Amino acid sequence: MRVTVLGSSASYSGPQRACAGHFLEAAGARLLLDCGNGVIANLAQIQNPEDIDAVFITHNHPDHYADIYVLHAALRYAPSGPRPPLPLYLPRGLWERLPCLLSERGAADFAEAFIPVELEPATAIIIGGVKITPIPVEHTEPTFALVVEADGERFAYTSDTAMCPGVREAAHDVDLLLAEATLPERYADQAPHLTASQAGTLARKAGARALALVHVWPTNDRVEMARQASEAFGSAVFVAEEFDVFDIDTRDGDD
Repeated sequence: MRVTVLGSSASYSGPQRACAGHFLEAAGARLLLDCGNGVIANLAQIQNPEDIDAVFITHNHPDHYADIYVLHAALRYAPSGPRPPLPLYLPRGLWERLPCLLSERGAADFAEAFIPVELEPATAIIIGGVKITPIPVEHTEPTFALVVEADGERFAYTSDTAMCPGVREAAHDVDLLLAEATLPERYADQAPHLTASQAGTLARKAGARALALVHVWPTNDRVEMARQASEAFGSAVFVAEEFDVFDIDTRDGDD
């Protein structure tokens, strides 16, 4: 299983960065987990966006789906002709909101680009040899963490969340936890997000074997975040950068 970080910024993209988006390759499937602003341009550097198998949007905040309109253009106006509609997994109500920015003609065309599928709590989705389970977490309603299992390996992406039972469940015993860490420590618990040290504590208590921080506020001190998270986790922590690659292979014990 391979995870490539396409966007590591929270809410708005800092210099040379994009917002939330992660490219997952596992068991022959190519999946995009969130599709924030700047993500498709970064995806295009490593993978033709026309050839992915599905997109997952974790919640209704634009920094997690703004580039769905970019992907729509790539799919519908491909040089070889319109691509087959792409499965789009998303929270209830979001599909109905997405066309609101488009003209009547654009909305009709947008509807032909995707096959919308509503995420259901704890209801697994199987794509090829990959199992993806959405777990409700505490952010805006609804928001889902995603637990991905393939080839005996287990990965979780928290999406945006406060500390809550759902994110603890999602993080349990994973080989890699991709955890949001939006807030500076002085703002802990003042918004439904995690700090770096909270993400480290979450990973340690959940038994995660590796931790990488994402959804980082652009002005945060990433070196200090790594120190804070590592101290809480008890091991080294990565503060993810665009195009960082995490290979999960439990056969040899290396992540």
